[in-house]
Amino acid sequence: MNSSEKTPFWRNVAVLRWAFQLAIVAVVGVIIAILVNNLLVNSSSQGIPLGFGFLSQPASFPITANDFRDTQPVWQAMYEGVLNTLRVVLVGFVLATVFGVLIGLGRLSGNWLIRTISTVYIEIVRNVPLLLIVIFAYLGLVLEVFPRIEDSWDLAGTIIVNGRGFSIPWITGPFVGLLAAVVLSIAAGLAVRRWRLRVAESKDESAYVVPWMAAAMVAVLFWVGFFAGLGFSSPSIDGRNVVGGMTMQPEYFALLFALVTYTASHIAEIVRGSVQSVAKGQVEASQAMALNGWQRMRYVIFPQALRVAIPPLGNQYLNLMKNSSLGFAVSYFELTKVVTTSVGTRSPAVPAFLVLMIIYLIMSLTISALVNIANRKMEVVGR
Repeated sequence: MNSSEKTPFWRNVAVLRWAFQLAIVAVVGVIIAILVNNLLVNSSSQGIPLGFGFLSQPASFPITANDFRDTQPVWQAMYEGVLNTLRVVLVGFVLATVFGVLIGLGRLSGNWLIRTISTVYIEIVRNVPLLLIVIFAYLGLVLEVFPRIEDSWDLAGTIIVNGRGFSIPWITGPFVGLLAAVVLSIAAGLAVRRWRLRVAESKDESAYVVPWMAAAMVAVLFWVGFFAGLGFSSPSIDGRNVVGGMTMQPEYFALLFALVTYTASHIAEIVRGSVQSVAKGQVEASQAMALNGWQRMRYVIFPQALRVAIPPLGNQYLNLMKNSSLGFAVSYFELTKVVTTSVGTRSPAVPAFLVLMIIYLIMSLTISALVNIANRKMEVVGR
């Protein structure tokens, strides 16, 4: 065959690939069209609305441990659900990361007891369904182990534990003042860090970044909080009530405990694998420089391990956020519980769950974007 002749389109690999993909898209489109048509026909025959007008209708249900009233609209109930979800998710991120790192390092410890305890914890918790941990934390721990209000555990005069919740010291005052104090303290810490690194580079001496940052952040937090009218309140028992501080409701505590316990076991394995991925030569070089164990971990091993750990850590943060929907099992009014309760009080299911999926999608994409930014910051740039 003459090389100048063109290959027939029915034998052209590129054309066949495009045709196959278009055929798949067409089949999927037909299936979606059939499903949507069935939804429209059935909804019309049963008189079920598919619009979003239900968002402005009264919710017809209260939200426990909240000022929300059942006469307020559904969209405000969903807003409270988002806030409740963020309360457990953001705190869960911090606690799960801290405990996961400690347990992961414990599994690499040279101490037999610490290594064994860490290994047993990881192997047990990772192989137990999260829903079971949530239910156990509520029914077996909060309702059975925690005492009644008159027999509350008073831990060092600062923490009070009973069947009504977990009370801890907390900051009082305007939220705007607290937010300003936190933002300014973080800014001060970053500024001091940059200054100390510049000084260390110019004078060839230790930077002591952590102590200087901590001192600056505490000082700014104290002074801004003072002028913003912030205070500090510790919980105390007054009759059959706990006053002062902040009380974590039993449902919130059970869900947070389960999420942190479960996610920390997975983060621990990520930390262990990331640390072990650091080249042996790097460790030997740090030992040759007479660095002690803490210095080797702080300056050599952990920074390199963090580059490996960030992507899987992001997956665990996403899982924690999505797993917060298990709060329905203990009647914690996070977003999923609010939406399902709303559907139970005559809100149309399809648009309600569509809103639910969109909100979860937005939160997931936000977490993914932040993890990607952190990953780009930590990656090694080649020449």
